[in-house]
Amino acid sequence: MKVVERYIMRRALTMFLASLVWTLAIVWTTQVLAKIDLVTDNGQSALTFFEVAALIIPSIIPIVVPFALVVAVAQTLSAMNTDSELAVLSAAGASRWTIARPILLLAAFACAFSFIVDNAIDPYARQKNRQLVAASRADLVSLIIQEGTFRKIDEGLYLQVGERLPGNRLGGIFVADSREEGASLTYYAKSGSIVEKGDEKVLMMNDGVINRKSVTGDLSVIRFTSYAFDMSAFMSAANDITLLPKDRTTAYLLNPDPNDKMFQREPGSYRAELNQRFAEWSYSLVFALIALAVAGDARSHREARVNPLITAIAIALFVRWLGFFAAGKADKVGYYVYLLYGIPIVASAVSIWFIVSSRSMELPVSWADWLTGLAKRSSDNWTAFKLWLARRTSGQGA
Repeated sequence: MKVVERYIMRRALTMFLASLVWTLAIVWTTQVLAKIDLVTDNGQSALTFFEVAALIIPSIIPIVVPFALVVAVAQTLSAMNTDSELAVLSAAGASRWTIARPILLLAAFACAFSFIVDNAIDPYARQKNRQLVAASRADLVSLIIQEGTFRKIDEGLYLQVGERLPGNRLGGIFVADSREEGASLTYYAKSGSIVEKGDEKVLMMNDGVINRKSVTGDLSVIRFTSYAFDMSAFMSAANDITLLPKDRTTAYLLNPDPNDKMFQREPGSYRAELNQRFAEWSYSLVFALIALAVAGDARSHREARVNPLITAIAIALFVRWLGFFAAGKADKVGYYVYLLYGIPIVASAVSIWFIVSSRSMELPVSWADWLTGLAKRSSDNWTAFKLWLARRTSGQGA
């Protein structure tokens, strides 16, 4: 590799790693917030929460890596053009291949990284994540010790604990059970505790009453000194883990179990997930080619054009949206599977044509004028708002 190619590679790699870290952090934060109920609702420890949060990272890496790459390449080449480095290379007789080779090498590493994560790491992380979530929801003690809060344990079954007493005892236990057709049961006990009998858990209630109301309106009241409420009926449901096609390994998707109930109901979703994994890794290469087609040539600063970074991201977002659209339809309509491969192939071919023909892929100049005007109006409005706010603040202070 030539000196200039190593220089471009070093700058692009540095920008890529920085973009990847920040983009990954932003997307990861939005995904983690959806899992905060593990702590707020189920009373799990912070360690469990962060373990679940860490297992989310492999699922977002294949999506984030291509965008981090397009930002890195477009920004690197745009900065080199601003510093007249691309113009110097062009004047020295260097071809666009000199610029493209380190970028494509970086894209190849990004493709391999995405493929390994998507097919070898993410399925196991998803399975582990589901196991942790199921275990947290099956932890009955942590579920009911939320004082003064109703908990939906199962369909038609609600439980509330008034307070937690010393010695792992519970006070003010209220259970509403309407799972039995034609009858509604209400349990109230002054105290109780969770008793484990082998693999089963029993809610032992002391000094309470059972109100039974039939569908005809008849009401019966039974007072008890001690009553054991079997929890195994819904504990087993909490322990069951349903694995979706996204949670399955690639080897399983290639040869799914014919007795898999999910596969029997939705065989198309397994086919769509498999083909999406085999196509998704290529977007790093596609986005690198788009960035090269947009920002890989030397241009004068006086030309009216949209910022190459904005153009590259806009085109990349459109291409990725087409890929997501095809993936969402592929499980229902079979021919959308071909689009999963066709979209990156067509986008790559168009980008390569622009690169080979020494053309620049860019948005129309009218768009540049509109965006420039929009940015100017936004800046003027923001300045006016700050002046208005300053006057209003000073007036109130007076």
